Amino acid sequence: MSTAYSGLPRTRGETTMPSDAEFSAVTEPFRPELLAHCYRILGSLQDAEDLVQETYLRAWRGFAGFEGRSSVRRWLYKIATAACLTALDTRARRPLPSGLGAPADDYRVAVAPREPAVAWLQPAPDFAAADPAVVTAARAGVRLAFIAALQLLPARQRAVLTLRDVLAFRTAEVAELLDTTTAAVDSALRRARAHLADAAPVADDLTEPAADADRELLEHYVDAFTRADAGELVRLLRADVELEMPPIPTWFSGRSAVVGFLAARVLARDRWLLTPTRANGQPAVVVHHRTDGEAVPYGVQVLTVRGDRIARLTSFNDPALVPAFTR
Repeated sequence: MSTAYSGLPRTRGETTMPSDAEFSAVTEPFRPELLAHCYRILGSLQDAEDLVQETYLRAWRGFAGFEGRSSVRRWLYKIATAACLTALDTRARRPLPSGLGAPADDYRVAVAPREPAVAWLQPAPDFAAADPAVVTAARAGVRLAFIAALQLLPARQRAVLTLRDVLAFRTAEVAELLDTTTAAVDSALRRARAHLADAAPVADDLTEPAADADRELLEHYVDAFTRADAGELVRLLRADVELEMPPIPTWFSGRSAVVGFLAARVLARDRWLLTPTRANGQPAVVVHHRTDGEAVPYGVQVLTVRGDRIARLTSFNDPALVPAFTR
């Protein structure tokens, strides 16, 4: 995890630019975890991809002057975090509908029109990494409830919390990464943890169900949804299940409201094609809408599971998200 760079050949007063192969050999292994890091802070996969590209461009330009004063990994995190914090200076937080107002408990309510002007929170495919420790941290640190809760924090608190609590950098290392003091890091971390503790659902949503049970539940959900079997959905959903559908601000709470809405306004036999996948460390489906014999991209649903039932359905109804899950 602390891969150090020994330095390329140099002479006094002169630097030697690395070749593409040399640069890639020491930096590319960290790209997946940097993408996850930027996603945590930004709440957008598309923005995270752009910022990782910017990180590598900045790293390439500065690589000749990098002399192994820290590990390559820590150096890249410093560049990436700075890029994210700069980007957040001009960007609003990315909410889910549940972060903007109260839920409806009656499926017959008028559904608000889409709000494309809002920069909504986005899902992300599970991040791959060679290091098992990184894989574990990535899975726990990108659960949808956690990413949504991070959006409530000021930008620097987001950075401190993810660097310390998800990535396990030491306080002194975080201070170096952020060009600040250890006292400032400790203070920001305390405030961030306190704010996060107020988001009560997060702890429950971070529990890890068994992989086999996860997979079986997802299979039953896909089957019931495709067959428009509302009765089977009742069996699969918790009594306090919630449904939100960004970019639609209206969201529903309670099994009768959720199933009632789906049955009345969404479900129809063979209308939908659902392809199982993983997103944010959770079971998910890529959704296509069958239209005139063609399967048209529609969005991505992420399922939050507690125990043996579904506690939340977050349906990101944005066709532009589909390509990231079908690469």
